Amino acid sequence: MFSSQLRQRLLSLLLIIVIAIAWVLLDATPAIAQDSAVNYTYSEIRRQDFSHQNLVGGVFAAADARGSNFEGADVSNSILTKGIFVETNLKDANFTSSLMDRVSFENSDLTNAIFQNAVATSTNFAGATITGADFSHAILDRYQIFQMCKRAEGTNPTTGVETRFSLGCRD
Repeated sequence: MFSSQLRQRLLSLLLIIVIAIAWVLLDATPAIAQDSAVNYTYSEIRRQDFSHQNLVGGVFAAADARGSNFEGADVSNSILTKGIFVETNLKDANFTSSLMDRVSFENSDLTNAIFQNAVATSTNFAGATITGADFSHAILDRYQIFQMCKRAEGTNPTTGVETRFSLGCRD
């Protein structure tokens, strides 16, 4: 039969899946209901300029946005699942309440970005600049939190929340 450790991991995974489904069903703004929502599913949008744009409720599922500029963009309530945002400028971007499962933010600039209430499971933040980023109430993998706490610093100028506090880093 299952060991207690395996059973606990399976229950934890199930809980994350249930929370993600509940979040989508109860909290997210449906992209279909928004006439102005963008849909870049499976698109190659490398080195594009999305800076300071309203992308609320947008869909970037499996999009390749390497090297793009999202500085100051409002990407809240969006879906970025399996997106590739490697070496991307995301300074001051707002990802509040977005679903970003299995996204790669490797070596991206997330300075002062907001990830409040985001679901970012299996998401990679390796080498990303997170100074001033706010991850309050976001669902993140423990390993990513551990890695980000090693370099977390600063206070988000919009929310006033310290990056270390938003990640739950121990001093």
